[in-house]
Amino acid sequence: MKKTLKYTLMLLVLVMIAAGCGNNKEAEDTPAATSSEPVKIKVASLIPPMTDILDIVKPLLKEDGVDMEIVILSDNVQPNEALANKEVDANFFQHVPYMEQFNASKGSKLVAVQPVYDAIYGGYSKRYKAIADLPEGATLVMANDPSNIGRSLQMFAKAGMIKLKEGVGIQATQADITENAKNFKFKEVDLLMLARTLDDADLVAMTPAYASPLGLTPKKDALITEGKDSEFTITLVAREDNKNSDAIQKLAKRISGPEVKKFLEDKYADISLPAF
Repeated sequence: MKKTLKYTLMLLVLVMIAAGCGNNKEAEDTPAATSSEPVKIKVASLIPPMTDILDIVKPLLKEDGVDMEIVILSDNVQPNEALANKEVDANFFQHVPYMEQFNASKGSKLVAVQPVYDAIYGGYSKRYKAIADLPEGATLVMANDPSNIGRSLQMFAKAGMIKLKEGVGIQATQADITENAKNFKFKEVDLLMLARTLDDADLVAMTPAYASPLGLTPKKDALITEGKDSEFTITLVAREDNKNSDAIQKLAKRISGPEVKKFLEDKYADISLPAF
């Protein structure tokens, strides 16, 4: 009887050891299952068509193992601050000169990852049909950040409305105006306020993102446009420390993929050109 009990106990021990080995095997297999869970990232943006493009990319990234949360913010400073403070992993709303201006003022290390589209910049008016119709002392409105001030003044200069100091380029400010034959007045406002000034101003310089909600397109409605040699491509931006991460590179590939190109060509051909 004692021997039988002894053998029974030994058998139980062996069974438990075997079960333990099985559990260890399952534990070894667990990391593989865990690694298949999607990597989560946050991307900040502002308005269409940027947000529309991210909506297209989101399910495609899911196929690549990346779960992207789109964070829509309320002004054109927050997306860069959130990215610099590591509250988001990337943003999609700006051109490179604006990003460089932010870096210079904040000491941040934001970097361009993927150019996506060129938004056709233009000057719009509810009062006049041609630039020649603008009266003496007309008020011209532009965004108040340095990159868009320079962009607007360059556009005005190319249209023959003013002359600027030689070589100032997109760094131009009102102080660089050397000739202003019709004594135009220049008003600088917050980027998100541009559309609201159209009723009162004689001409407003803005991108399609702000003109389109008003039913305006550069090809049909702008009195002047920037031209095809723009330095202001709307670009996916990340940080120096994460630009080469697998998730950001997958995002860069998808945001410059055929689905986005087709969307831009089908829905926004009048206001933007794919930059890839």
